[in-house]
Amino acid sequence: MDIVLAAWIAATPAWAATASGIVGDAIEGFIRPGYHALRMATVNLSQAGDALCAAPSEAALVAARASFGQVVDAWSRIEIIRFGPVTEHNRLERMLFWPDRKGTGLKQVQAALANRDASATDATTLAGKSVAMQGLGALEFVLYGTGSEALAAGDAYRCAYGTSISGNLATIAAELDEAWADPDGFARTWATPSDENPLYRDGTEAVTELMEVFVTGTELVRDVRLGGFLGAEPGGDKPRQALFWRSGKTVDSLAGNLDGMRALLEASRLAGALPDDQAWIGGEALFEFSNAATAAAGASGPLADVLADGDRRARLAYLGLVTSSLSDIFATRMSGALGLTAGFSSLDGD
Repeated sequence: MDIVLAAWIAATPAWAATASGIVGDAIEGFIRPGYHALRMATVNLSQAGDALCAAPSEAALVAARASFGQVVDAWSRIEIIRFGPVTEHNRLERMLFWPDRKGTGLKQVQAALANRDASATDATTLAGKSVAMQGLGALEFVLYGTGSEALAAGDAYRCAYGTSISGNLATIAAELDEAWADPDGFARTWATPSDENPLYRDGTEAVTELMEVFVTGTELVRDVRLGGFLGAEPGGDKPRQALFWRSGKTVDSLAGNLDGMRALLEASRLAGALPDDQAWIGGEALFEFSNAATAAAGASGPLADVLADGDRRARLAYLGLVTSSLSDIFATRMSGALGLTAGFSSLDGD
């Protein structure tokens, strides 16, 4: 599609209405439900943490860890939305500080545990500390890292720090849920582009924002998350550099990111705007999302075990290939067919 034709389409009332519908469907069908699900999962996590601290036991620790896993699942699906309210007040980094190439977060969490830093046991004061101390990565170490077995035996400080992190995560999730639910908030700004809109002047800019979710999301999975630990050959694997390796949620998180993109594509009905002769692109994307889900399901389990198993490791490698295919589908084929200029990744510079 040439530049002149794309510009003409962007200016037509029909395209404006289509673009508004796509964005509105994305908000109502995926984003608002996704953030609400995250909020509910963090509430359950806080309750599980409180129960563990009140009556320490192995069963209570298992329950708290299960609740952590549910938050990881909920976050992984909605994490692909990397614009809007989540970019305010460092919410994205406060939910999950990653990658942590220098081990900054681990050192800070270990120092807090070793020094029994009282200011880290209050969710309000914790919110003002380093982002590396207050998110899912920090909580994973509290629940699964060295010394975590003491939680079942009544380690009061470690448990208090954990509940502080959980409370902070619940606050952030509630803020995100409320920000997207606000009828006069960011959702309205995105769904109603105009010459007076400070962020989106027309439907093309609004839909391009949505397309960037897929462009950035596929790069996040392939290059940052999967590429961060999976070597070209087994000898180059670095399982302890993977996100959520301690809790065994690495592959679940990858699968959640990709399933979130699939759900967003379906909810937004973005592919419905494709020209008739290129409508097949949407079906190809869904086919590859299905392949990704199958590959991830075949690579489940603790990451070290997965990487030591030739078949399961091959499925992870295949997941990378499928994600590359998805990246091409969105960044090149679908963007081109819709006359969009998507392609800039918000991960650039990470």
